[in-house]
Amino acid sequence: MAWTTLDHGIEDGILTVTLDRPDRLNAFTPTMAGELERTFTEVNDNDDVRAVIVTGADAGKAFCAGMDLGSEGNVFGLDESRTPTLADMADLAGPGISRVRDTGGRVTLAIHACRKPVIAAINGAAVGIGATMTLAMDARLMSTTARFGLVFGRLGITPEAVSTWFLPRLVGMPRALDLLYSAEILDAQAAAAAGLADEVHDPGLLLRRARELADRWTLGRSPVSTALIRQMTYRHASLDRPEDAHRVESLAMFYASIGDGAEGVAAFREKRSPEFTSRASAMPPFYDDWLAAADRP
Repeated sequence: MAWTTLDHGIEDGILTVTLDRPDRLNAFTPTMAGELERTFTEVNDNDDVRAVIVTGADAGKAFCAGMDLGSEGNVFGLDESRTPTLADMADLAGPGISRVRDTGGRVTLAIHACRKPVIAAINGAAVGIGATMTLAMDARLMSTTARFGLVFGRLGITPEAVSTWFLPRLVGMPRALDLLYSAEILDAQAAAAAGLADEVHDPGLLLRRARELADRWTLGRSPVSTALIRQMTYRHASLDRPEDAHRVESLAMFYASIGDGAEGVAAFREKRSPEFTSRASAMPPFYDDWLAAADRP
């Protein structure tokens, strides 16, 4: 299936996903939502990829200018003939629910479930969904020309893309509320001061720095270990009881110790670099059951 709103390029194990609607400042559409969701689902089974970088076409103008408000009908891709209730949302895969669900949320949930580290290289304006989609990524690197705006209050709409879950965990509740209430557009330095950007770089260095970070995180690392580290850290941080984290960590350590962990220990003893052979497309037997239980309402 061809990509119509994204460009994909793989180099040395790093998948660079470029939001590719430069004539519309890379504005978000339901089609882009579907392609991003598909990207972050399919990459789990692509063992040629060890990390993902997301950036925008036409550097310096926009990373993603938010939802494309010029489309016909409901610009958010929602079915206005419906009157959904909370009960309807119990099964997110239920029949007919796709035109009720927030499209940005579908993207960030796919990013959240991704087994590979994800880095945002924000090279221009990131507004609305252009900002919130990055909150589910592992790092946000911004160019000096970038802007970051959670502008929902200006439009009379509400935060989306699961941002009311991700944002307070990144910046704390008081600052999250201030960012959402004020709906201000921040420059890169202000975004860094607010805890939204991890690094700020000159535009010409941004992608190089993102690749360096991807290498630092994944070169010479076990793909399964990396996937488990990512998923356990995100999911266990919100657990009420440490015992629940201990149960999953015990299973993860058990299977790691008889997999790449055995090679890692042998390499340490023999004073050589490890040669890990695991694949993130083949996770330990407890993995799918754990995620299903963790995601159950």
